[in-house]
Amino acid sequence: MQSKKFGVYVHEISTLRLSVAGVETAIPAFVGYTEKAERVGEGASLHMVPTRISSFREFREMYGGPQPERFSFNITDTYNSRGELSNRQFTSKMSPDSPSPYHLFYSLQLYFSNGGGPCYIVSVGTYQDPIEPGSTESGTGLLGGIRLLESSKEPTLIVFPDAVSLNTVQEFGAVVKEALAQCRRSRNRFAIIDKYDKNTNLSQFRHAIGNSYLENGAVYFPFLRSTFNFEADKSSSDIRHDVKGTAPSHAVNYADVRDLAELEEKHPQIFRSLLATTRREYVVLPPSGAIAGIYVKVDRNRGVWKAPANVIINTVLEPITPITGVMQAHLNVDAAEGKSINAIRSFHGRGTLVWGARTLAGNDNEWRYIPVRRTAMYVEESIRNATSFVVNEPNNNRVWLRVRIMIEQFLAELWHAGALAGNTQSDAFFVKVGLGESMSTQDVDQGRLIIEIGLAPIRPSEFIVLRITHQLLKG
Repeated sequence: MQSKKFGVYVHEISTLRLSVAGVETAIPAFVGYTEKAERVGEGASLHMVPTRISSFREFREMYGGPQPERFSFNITDTYNSRGELSNRQFTSKMSPDSPSPYHLFYSLQLYFSNGGGPCYIVSVGTYQDPIEPGSTESGTGLLGGIRLLESSKEPTLIVFPDAVSLNTVQEFGAVVKEALAQCRRSRNRFAIIDKYDKNTNLSQFRHAIGNSYLENGAVYFPFLRSTFNFEADKSSSDIRHDVKGTAPSHAVNYADVRDLAELEEKHPQIFRSLLATTRREYVVLPPSGAIAGIYVKVDRNRGVWKAPANVIINTVLEPITPITGVMQAHLNVDAAEGKSINAIRSFHGRGTLVWGARTLAGNDNEWRYIPVRRTAMYVEESIRNATSFVVNEPNNNRVWLRVRIMIEQFLAELWHAGALAGNTQSDAFFVKVGLGESMSTQDVDQGRLIIEIGLAPIRPSEFIVLRITHQLLKG
């Protein structure tokens, strides 16, 4: 830039070197069903529109609340011989058609309570719609919602908790396959998958999700009993009033009360006492929402190269299925197909922890671990973005040198941060750019600039080996 001030010419020269800026690694996209889907104050529909939100409050404003559940309530009044009310008991029972199959709302609540930040929502329907896989061709259902994410560049994680409510494991497998395929195509995404658990064993589940692109996703098991309570449906829940003994003529009679909404209006104190009985019922959820929050938290606090495991899950009482060491051995890897499943376990004095960090590619020595795969994706995407300036630049030594220096500087920073193994930088990585190193004369003539990068990523430790010897005292 050059400007003239009082006869003095100032010429500003940039001394900043080109550098590689790390991309975001944990921006989840949640695909599922919501109460509504409209932008606040505008009335514009957000149905099948990937939309970025920053908080749970913003989600509620745009997408509404949970599916209210039907309860059967009972009020039992006991009167003594003098006609005095001696006891009043409140009970509730969830109706047979509850709980709802829609998990997205509570999964978002679990996500934000476990460290989640900005994310994307794709609402594929409302609570009046059946949960179905749909199709990518017609752009409907869960498959259509996942395919829509291809037009959004920012999301790096795909989460679809409502898929566990699909009718068959084959339908669930189709959704998983689409998510893994998109992760492969985009090269910067990773799928967080729940284990389908409707009368399905491990073998059936592993068979249903196929054998392609397994390194691009991870499965978690079992479901979690959260600290969240269900929201009672005020308009359809049944209320029954029983009387023991002889009630006086002036006693309150609830026979004319049709539902909770009317009870709240006529007898607010009784309403609050009755509603409190629903707090004994806790929402059971697939774990993917909590896991997505942990990915975000670990990436933010430690880095994408840290395994999102051995981390406490907040707002959770317990896993619904206790996992033992023997059970985990069957989950970790299947000898024939791989397809590792990460366990969530409860430990006395420590709480509920994520206890696994494997991708579905359990038999793959290269991409077996989640942090290894995600670190490689992070490096690849960051370098791809940073080197886009070379398009239409001269394909010569000067450009090759600039590219090599900027990439080496980026990888050196990762090594210093602990993302790469090796005592020296040469042990941790190498970068090759140039004629005779990564390109042939034909490559240069055809306008190709090829960069070869080698990394030694840190792998998580899975086992603690104790060697104990007994030393015999002499004499």
